[in-house]
Amino acid sequence: QVQLVETGGGSVQAGESLRLSCAASGVTSKNYCMGWFRQAPGKEREGVATVYSPRSSTYYADSVKGRFTISQDNAKTTLSLQIDSLKPDDTAMYYCAASSQTLCFINPLHPGRFTSWGQGTQVTVSS
Repeated sequence: QVQLVETGGGSVQAGESLRLSCAASGVTSKNYCMGWFRQAPGKEREGVATVYSPRSSTYYADSVKGRFTISQDNAKTTLSLQIDSLKPDDTAMYYCAASSQTLCFINPLHPGRFTSWGQGTQVTVSS
């Protein structure tokens, strides 16, 4: 059973940085995707950054390119999201997710591709 636990959220000023971490266990598939999603109040959950393990391919939403960086440790037990130049629009609950779907690299930012979710960590950015 996959378990994902996010940490690192908080309240910051615009322009500051945060680093989110996700401790992952139970991910046994050799071909999988992991990623970060966010959901703001009244909005749908959206993918911000994902990684496809076999190729270490990364994918980013246009709104975060150049500011967000996704990474995994060598053991693939920790997924991180470095967030720089935070904006008030980045305010949301951030979720770590994993997928063992064979074709998860097709449309890899779509929440429907992911089957396991963490409980979320809140990021609040004030102007």
